[in-house]
Amino acid sequence: MHNKKELPAERREELLAILKNRFEKNMQRHNDIEWLDVQAKLEVNTDKLWTLDEMELTGGEPDVIKYDQQTGEYHFVDCSTESPKGRRSLCYDRDALNSRKEYKPADSAIDMAAAMGIEMLTEEQYRELQSIGKFDTKTSSWVKTSDAIRKLGGAIFCDRRYDTVFTYHNGAESYYAARGFRGLLKV
Repeated sequence: MHNKKELPAERREELLAILKNRFEKNMQRHNDIEWLDVQAKLEVNTDKLWTLDEMELTGGEPDVIKYDQQTGEYHFVDCSTESPKGRRSLCYDRDALNSRKEYKPADSAIDMAAAMGIEMLTEEQYRELQSIGKFDTKTSSWVKTSDAIRKLGGAIFCDRRYDTVFTYHNGAESYYAARGFRGLLKV
C-alpha cells in the first residue's frame, strides 16, 4: 500500500467535519450506523485519514456505505455522482500504460489506487454501490478485472444508463476523459 502518512491536525479536523456532514446528509446509505462509532474508529486509525483525504482531494466524496460485522470494519466508497474528476483519463494498469507507444496517460487506475491506499471496486461492489444511489450516469468507472480477461488484453468498466447498471469491456490500454475509477477503504 503506502507508508504511514499523517495529516496535519488542522486538516484532520477539517476532513472529519466534511465526512461527518456528508454522512449526516446521506443517511440512506448507512441507516444502521452511528457517526460517533465511525469517528472513533478513524481516530485510532489516523493513517486511514490520509487515504480518505486523497479520496476527497481527487473528487471521490467518500462516504460509509457498509459495516462488516465479521471484520468490524466500516467501508468507505467514492460516492461522487460521477466518476471522480481527479482520477479520469487513466488506462487500467501498469502493463497497459507501458504498452502504449504514444499519447500515454499520466497514470493507470491500478497504480493510482495503490498509491492512494484504496482498492478498486469489483463489479459486485460497484453494483452494491449502485443499489443505494445513481452513479456514473454520464461517466464510467474501471472495475477490478479478472486475470483471464486481463491476460487477453482487456479490462472491464461499468456505468449506469437507462436506469440500468451495465458492464462493458475495452482494451486495458484505452483511456477516456469520462472514465475513471472508484475506490474502497476499509476502516
